[in-house]
Amino acid sequence: MSPLRTPGWLAGSVRNKLLAMALLPLLVAFPLLVLVLLAWSNTAYDRLLITKVRSDLAVANGYFQQVLAEVGSGTRGVAGSRALADVLRSTGPGQRRMLEQQLAVDRELLQLDFLALYDPEGRPLARALPSGLSSADADTTQAAMPAAVQAAVDRSGNLKQGRLLLLEALELQALAPHLMQQVNIPLVPTRNAAPTARDTETRAMVVLSALPVRDAQGRTVALVVGGLLLNQNLDFIDHINRIVYPEDALPFESRGTATLFLDDVRITTNVRLFQDRRAIGTRVSQTVRETVLAEGRTWLDRAFVVNDWYVSAYDPLIDAQGRRIGMLYVGFTEAPFTLLKYAMLGVIGLIFLGVMAMSAWFSLRWARSIFQPVEQMNRTMQRIEDGQAGARVGPLAARDELGALAGHLDELLDAIEDKTAALQRWADELDRKVAARTEELQASNASLQLAQAQLVKSEKLAAIGQLTASIAHEINNPIAVMQGNLDLMRETLGPQADAVKEELVLLDQQVERMRIIVTQLLQYARPTEFGGYVNALELDRTVADCLVLVAHLLSQTRIVVERDLQATKPVGMNRQELQQVVINLLINAIQAMPEGGTLTLVTRDNDDGSGASLWVKDQGPGLSDAALQRLFRPFFTTKNDGNGLGLWISQGLVERYGGSIRAGNREDARGAWFCVRLFTEPVTSAPVDTGNGRPGLLAG
Repeated sequence: MSPLRTPGWLAGSVRNKLLAMALLPLLVAFPLLVLVLLAWSNTAYDRLLITKVRSDLAVANGYFQQVLAEVGSGTRGVAGSRALADVLRSTGPGQRRMLEQQLAVDRELLQLDFLALYDPEGRPLARALPSGLSSADADTTQAAMPAAVQAAVDRSGNLKQGRLLLLEALELQALAPHLMQQVNIPLVPTRNAAPTARDTETRAMVVLSALPVRDAQGRTVALVVGGLLLNQNLDFIDHINRIVYPEDALPFESRGTATLFLDDVRITTNVRLFQDRRAIGTRVSQTVRETVLAEGRTWLDRAFVVNDWYVSAYDPLIDAQGRRIGMLYVGFTEAPFTLLKYAMLGVIGLIFLGVMAMSAWFSLRWARSIFQPVEQMNRTMQRIEDGQAGARVGPLAARDELGALAGHLDELLDAIEDKTAALQRWADELDRKVAARTEELQASNASLQLAQAQLVKSEKLAAIGQLTASIAHEINNPIAVMQGNLDLMRETLGPQADAVKEELVLLDQQVERMRIIVTQLLQYARPTEFGGYVNALELDRTVADCLVLVAHLLSQTRIVVERDLQATKPVGMNRQELQQVVINLLINAIQAMPEGGTLTLVTRDNDDGSGASLWVKDQGPGLSDAALQRLFRPFFTTKNDGNGLGLWISQGLVERYGGSIRAGNREDARGAWFCVRLFTEPVTSAPVDTGNGRPGLLAG
């Protein structure tokens, strides 16, 4: 069966459509539809109010669950905090005070009503107290973990998610004595409530979370218990009310309310008993109590609340043991909506009784054939602006001017998309070319900087070569003359020289010191003249041999040597030169710890398997930023009796074989570290001419 088609005279002309929309309603009878619509509107409006209050209850429940989750996550953060773990590990008479201070900071940050710490057996350790209340006032030494909390924790291992608990007055006093003034709620006689012999509600409803605090071995060393008291918690219930019923959310001056019930008693609410007095202590009707608390069903209907009729929703609250201990309520006053409903039904009846109203209504219905294509084109353009380049109007049922316009719009969008794609391809190609050229320029710049650094180093070595040649020429001969005359004086004076023996020895030492300085300068400036044979050395064994050589220095200190020698790869370097480097680093570390400490030696294979590395770590004062910048420069020293050549020469010896020396300060403790990285196959370069006939070294 083919679908009905719009007549040609009507489909091809906007004018004909407008005439049809104006005349057709006058030919249709609506008296019966008026009655049906009135009855349906009444039922639909009531259902709409129930749907509204159901959604309000869902919002309130969502916020309530969020509060439970936030209490749980906040307590989890406290249990896992490093600050709390550090205080628990501390000992001494001030530990409890420190725990209370830490818990007070966490409670204030998390906005909890109480936060307490217990040992694994439930004995109190500390609790966060409000300002002005001391631990002595709160009697924390006698308040063990309440039995209800222990039962909930034993049932599930721990309460990671915040859960509801019902506590007796004494149990709340043991957990949070400063909250006792909020617990006792006098019961107010309430119409239609279930009979009761009680006159006061003394129990407490709390949101509570309990998590273990574990040590590094995973053992439970304490239990953190935190949460909120809901009795007379006006800020909490007012916040729920603001979320569910923000200002001007309800029309016609209808008032939205929210309430928390403990059993059938309002323990916190913004329902007013009269004027500014809240209806705390009033009770819910017996019918609602049996439906929600006895049967566990949600109440969605009109109900008489305190002193007025409300469109109401009640939902049971379940504690950690699965018991129904109370109710969450939201609702709004019914009277404004009832008046609105009757007014709306009357207006609808009047509209459908008027011919002009019916004609206008049908005219709007037919006008959709004009509005829809325009709206669809507008939505398409909006989607294009939002970045959906593939959005199109698509085929339209209309075959008039608007349908043709929609087709032209799609063609235009297709053309724009093709041009945009072409431009994007050209832009991507240009970006790739720019990136490739940028990489080439960066590589060229890096090569230029490396060549410049090598040239500067060669010039420095050339200058040092000239300097050391002058020193050797000008100082070595006078040194030899001085040493010879000292020996002649000893032979000439004979026994008489004993009177100045110490002075002669001092002169010998200073002459030897001058000779060593000159030799060290020559060794760095002319490495090819002092270079030894390259050996495949075991780094661990070399370090052990060097420790023997400095044993006499270690014996005079309170330094403990810790070895972690695990290198297996051989390193290529001259044995004497490697010993010179290691001994220099050991002596520097010993001199950095005159009061004693720990000297740590670590060897490891390089990550890429190319050789091995040595770390020398001390517990001295460390290196300043200025010292780190000048550490490997010649004649720089932080010691009064040093010449500042040891690290400079050590760096030159290591770099001669392609290695490197780095230095820095330890992060885990006070002190400095030095790292020597060596390779199995030494990477050396040929000597270069420094310009004065003396060979220099271009380090790898």
